[in-house]
This record gives sequence, structure tokens and C-alpha cells, in this order.
Amino acid sequence: MNSSPRPTAADDFTQHAGATPALPAVDSFDALGLPAAVRELLTAQGVVTPFPIQAATLPNALAGRDVLGRGRTGSGKTLAFGLPLLVRLAGRRAEARKPRALVLVPTRELAQQVTDALAPFAAALGLRLATVVGGMSIGRQATALRDGAEVVIATPGRLLDLVERKDARLDRVEITVLDEADQMADLGFTDQVTALLDLVREGGQRLLFSATLDRNVDLLVDRYLNDPVVHAADPSAATVDGMDHHVLQVHGPDKFATATEIAARDGRTIMFLATKASVDRFTAHLRGSGVRAAALHGDKSQPLRTRTLERFRTGEVTVLVATNVAARGIHVDEIDLVVNVDPPADHKDYLHRGGRTARAGGSGTVVTLVLPDQRKDVLRLMADAGLRPEVTQVRSGEARLSRLTGAKAPTGVPVDGAAPSAERPKRGGAQFRGMGTTPGKPGRAKNESRRSAEERKLAEARRAARVRRGR
Repeated sequence: MNSSPRPTAADDFTQHAGATPALPAVDSFDALGLPAAVRELLTAQGVVTPFPIQAATLPNALAGRDVLGRGRTGSGKTLAFGLPLLVRLAGRRAEARKPRALVLVPTRELAQQVTDALAPFAAALGLRLATVVGGMSIGRQATALRDGAEVVIATPGRLLDLVERKDARLDRVEITVLDEADQMADLGFTDQVTALLDLVREGGQRLLFSATLDRNVDLLVDRYLNDPVVHAADPSAATVDGMDHHVLQVHGPDKFATATEIAARDGRTIMFLATKASVDRFTAHLRGSGVRAAALHGDKSQPLRTRTLERFRTGEVTVLVATNVAARGIHVDEIDLVVNVDPPADHKDYLHRGGRTARAGGSGTVVTLVLPDQRKDVLRLMADAGLRPEVTQVRSGEARLSRLTGAKAPTGVPVDGAAPSAERPKRGGAQFRGMGTTPGKPGRAKNESRRSAEERKLAEARRAARVRRGR
């Protein structure tokens, strides 16, 4: 175990007294002595000035130091670890099944996005990348490793599968990156991560990026990082900087009519619901109402998830409807509104969801819909996130709702052959509480199943929208 000084959860990301001093930050990429091919690519991509975490991290990572950094989504941390990793590996090929560098990430989507970001630089330096994630052909991934890859970008579970199949060995790994380590811990991957790190040879360089040091992330730092340089160029408070936060209190029967009008706004929007079934049903309702929406959750195949995110990036889809777990895999710029249709369970989930907007120094808005009896719990979790938003009571069709969110009535013209909105069935008499409620809870008629309750609620929203359109 490493006995060198380290930051603790209490210290957070403060450089510990007695640690080796860090190299000073730089104000341009030219000061780093990067290969000409890398500099040319940066210029071609319009990357001229380093982000704060890049300016602080790159000199030390290029020098071979272990690094502990705080970097939120969109802060530029992919290049902060990716450039030194690739530059330091350039010039020597990996043997079959024996990568020289490992990047561990929590989600399939993030793995693909790291691959996409690093691929041009890797090609310019003559390096091969292999992306190893669940939901894709393990045979093809094994072939890529057998053919030889200097860098493996992986989710923990799939890489362990390949190690157990003897399609990968990690004893030649020289540089290891843990990206979004706190999210890997939140998703229950800590044991898998430690199992993989124990297979990596001692003495290699380790770079760990995390928003916090809780959930045993500090134990990973203690066990695997040696005298790390600590960079808090992106302080934790930045997770809410650049965002406007609104809590909108809605009347039960009006909740999904309100959510539908918000979805019909102009601009790129992400909406979060509690369950996979509710995501699918609400997406179908939106498409039948004329909103270009798509669903994203863990039951979707990886190729479909990749296509959905690409359609969202290009604007073919304007509303992404997702579950909470999927929040951790969405990394798309220029999202100006996040809507919690179902409130998150705790403040960390709130910040993960909200972090899909206000990326890379941009701005955005986070809206949470609450019923009257949810208001107290939501305000408490937002206080835990350092937020004290004003609560506004809204109804669908109101100017106040449009002013806060850009909401408007949907066209009612189904999208791409989607089934048109159905007529509203007879009311069951129960209060409308939104999707994702559980059996026996308020919001369902007696003996009403979850599916029937959700279909009833969507029908109520459709009828409310038709009334507002004068139909």
C-alpha cells in the first residue's frame, strides 16, 4: 500500500503538505513540447487555449507524475489525460493481448466518446485503440486485442470478462486512467476496478479523475496512486455554476400535459423519468403528439443507444427521454434544458442529471416537476446540493410556464409513422401522480396495474393538449 501523503475525503482535492511540488500550469499548448502532428490536429480542431484542468494537468502528466484531478463533464479532461497518455506511448507497439495503457470509464457511451476524441491523435502517432464494452460483440473485441492495441478503453465488467477468457493481459500496462471514478463507485464497480488494477504492474503511472472522493474513491487514491499531483482546477461548486435551477409545482392531473408542452419547445432537451417502462411510454406519447423524441435506457442495445445519441447530437431528435442510470452516459454539448419529470432520489443524482447541461463553461437550465407532497423532499435534496431554488406553481398552457421553459403546445402531427395520440379512457378516479409510481401507492385506482395507470395518465395529457389546441 502507498505510504506517501495523500488527500482524504475531508481534505477533498487539496494538495497534501509534504507532497512533491507540482510543475506550474501552462497558458498554451505550444509550451508543452507536443509532437508536431498533435499540435496540428489541435489547431485543426480549433483547440487553441487549454481548459483550466488541461493547463494544470498536462505538464505533470507528460512528466510521468500520478495525477488526481477533479473535472466535471465537459471540462476538457479527456484531452487532459488522453494527450499525455498517447504522447508517452508513441514509438513502441504493443504485443498481442498485452495493451500498454488502460482507460476505465463507467459507461459504454463514455467509452465510445473517449475513443472518438482520442482516435485522431492516436492515428497521427501510429497507435491503435480498442474499445471494450458490454452490449457489443465480445468476439470482435477479443480479435482487436489479439491483433494488438496500445490503448484499451473499457468498462470494468467487459474487460474482466476478456481477462478471464485470456484474451487480455494487463501486466504490461504502463499508464492507467480512471475517468469519472465516483460514478464507477456509484454504479457498484469498485470491486471490479480494484480487481483490474491489481493485475496492472506496479510502478506505472496512474491518473484518476473524479468529482468527489466519497464512496471509497479516496481508498482507490490511497491504494493505487503514488505521491499524486492534485488538481482542483474545476471546483465542486462548478457543478451548479452556469445553471438556472427551477422547481415547478404541478397539479397531479396536469403533470404530463405540462411535461409534454415543455418537450414541444424549441431547442435540445433531456427529460428524466424513473423507470424504463415509463421512458418508453412517454416517448411514444411525445412522438404521437408531434415531438421528435427518442428513448435511452439500459434495455436498449448498444448500437441503438449509439445511433440515438448521434441523432440527438445532429438535431434529428430534439428530446431525449432517459432513465437515471442513462444520465451518466450522455455527453452532448449545447443542451440548454434538463427536465426531471420524475424527481431524482438524492442530490448526487440531481447533479449528474443536471450536469448534462452547462458543459464546458456554457449555461443551461434544470427544471424539476414536483407534486405538492414531493416538494419538501425535493427541496431538501437540492439543499444538499447547495441550491435553494424558488418554487413556482404552474399549469399547462400558462404564459408563466412558457416564460420559464419555452413550453408550447405540440403540433399533434405524429412523427415518422408514430401512432397518433389515443382518445382518453374513462377516468379511474385516482389522483394523477406521474409515471413510475409503485403498486399500492397513491395515484392508482384500486386494483389498477402500473401499465394501466401510466396509459391512463398519458391519455389525460393527450386530451388536455387537444383541448388547448381547440380540438
